[in-house]
Amino acid sequence: MAATAAQIAAAPKVALHEHLDGGVRPATIVEIADEIGHDLPASGAEALGAWFEESSSSGSLERYLETFIHTVAVMQRPQDLARVARESVVDLASDGVVYAELRWAPEQHLSAGLSLRETVEAVQAGIEQGCEDAAALGHPIVVGQLLTAMRHAKRGLEIAEISVEYRDRGVAGFDIAGAEDGFPPILHLEAFEYLRRENAHFTIHAGEAFGLPSIWQAIQRCGAERLGHGVRIVDDIDFSNPDAPVLGRLAAYIRDRRIPLEMCPSSNMQTHAVPNMKTIADHPIGALKKLGFRVTVNCDNRLMSGTSMSREMQLLVDAFDYEVEDLRWFTINAMKSAFLAFDKRLAIINDIIKPAYAELTAS
Repeated sequence: MAATAAQIAAAPKVALHEHLDGGVRPATIVEIADEIGHDLPASGAEALGAWFEESSSSGSLERYLETFIHTVAVMQRPQDLARVARESVVDLASDGVVYAELRWAPEQHLSAGLSLRETVEAVQAGIEQGCEDAAALGHPIVVGQLLTAMRHAKRGLEIAEISVEYRDRGVAGFDIAGAEDGFPPILHLEAFEYLRRENAHFTIHAGEAFGLPSIWQAIQRCGAERLGHGVRIVDDIDFSNPDAPVLGRLAAYIRDRRIPLEMCPSSNMQTHAVPNMKTIADHPIGALKKLGFRVTVNCDNRLMSGTSMSREMQLLVDAFDYEVEDLRWFTINAMKSAFLAFDKRLAIINDIIKPAYAELTAS
């Protein structure tokens, strides 16, 4: 039987692709914007939340990214960075998330005079307080930072060096993000080579707004451990015979090497990441799961998509009739792929995820 809403709500979840500046509470934006004198496109938290979701549904990744002007604007002071991080952790934990990686770009948070390192420390302080608050509410969670470099800028190596410097102080890994078309991963090759020399973890946004060349570069030239979105890998699969799809060389390599795909269904719908995708049922996640790819489910930006991990799971259940066991599969895939020490990953899987899902299945 398809998973019920109650089962989805109770299920442990793992969020690998969660942008810190894409999950700010609308009320928090309103309050901070009023304090700093930043003009917003809508008045009041409810209207502002609706504006973000509507503006993010234009079908353009570039327009989608423009909405971040307002969230980034209210994340410049150390107290505001800490507050947003704390609230994000509490919100995720309240939704049943037991492990999360929050990604964000330190270089975009310097207008109030902070250094890159000071921004990282402010966010870490907020994460730690959020974890304490969540535990006190009965929702323990483990959270790491992913430091992101903007694709169009030239600070990749600098951000990568800071991610290594702080890897024992809350930073789980590195990422690049921003407009994909015109800014291929190879532009930050020096950063990726440095991370590999330092045995550091990194993921790369690839295969969202651009196709197979971006994915190939991310994997074969840059050495990405995971793919942010990676949804366009379907361009390398021949579905002319639905009963026997044929994988191209790149698709087969990614599947066979168990390279995780950080998929974000609602976000992909909004940005038209896949042509002719009109509903969640058209999202390649269904086919990729059947073909055995290591697929994970994520929100991307909870504010812009008006979503949560529970909602993303519900959308998939509605589209594909997924059962509790399918949700367990997605969740364990994600936990296996986390930028966390093996023994700690295993503990979360064996001590939290498996027992909780077993109880859900038995109920």
